[in-house]
Amino acid sequence: MDWPEVKAWRRQAREKILAARAAIALPVRQAMARRLMEHLRAALKDRPQPISFYWPIKAEPDLRPLMEELDDAGANLCLPVAKKLGEPLSFRVWRKGAPMTRGFWNIPVPADEEEVVPCTVIAPVLGYDGLSYRLGYGGGFFDRTLAKFGAESQAIGVGYTMFHLKTIQPQPHDIRMSAIVTQTGILLQDQIKAASEVCYMSEAGAADGGCH
Repeated sequence: MDWPEVKAWRRQAREKILAARAAIALPVRQAMARRLMEHLRAALKDRPQPISFYWPIKAEPDLRPLMEELDDAGANLCLPVAKKLGEPLSFRVWRKGAPMTRGFWNIPVPADEEEVVPCTVIAPVLGYDGLSYRLGYGGGFFDRTLAKFGAESQAIGVGYTMFHLKTIQPQPHDIRMSAIVTQTGILLQDQIKAASEVCYMSEAGAADGGCH
């Protein structure tokens, strides 16, 4: 596939996955997020800090309970801030109870403009493939940011198992994750097996959110 074909395919995949993710019943989504956080907690045990989380939008896994837990334990955390299309993200220090304001796309960001450079970046994924590439929203914020930081960013993709794709048709600008964490476990780079095409909720098991 050439780049125009890849862009068209990704646009369709994003639309389908966003609709499927939004259709997951809230209690099921919350249960999957709790299981995901158990695995993410383990994945972050020896990761360098500061750790960048994200503020959940569009039915993304809500990691705020883990953020609060880690903050209580004294971890150094931050949140990404998008300032302009085509530019890498910046990061602001986050602490539990910190005042928030609305940023790009109306996403909440810390009101305090103190910035920090994260050593571990948690990136939400719409889908992911067998080579640990992530399918994002298409704005390129995370790819540009990870390209700026290089391999030392220790990026972890976070998403749901049923949105495992055969491939996202990776391009030179796409950045591989060092690991993908889902509600079913931690998948290190090169350990993610090839799977069937994206599983939508009509194909998923209601009990565990996985394909059967």
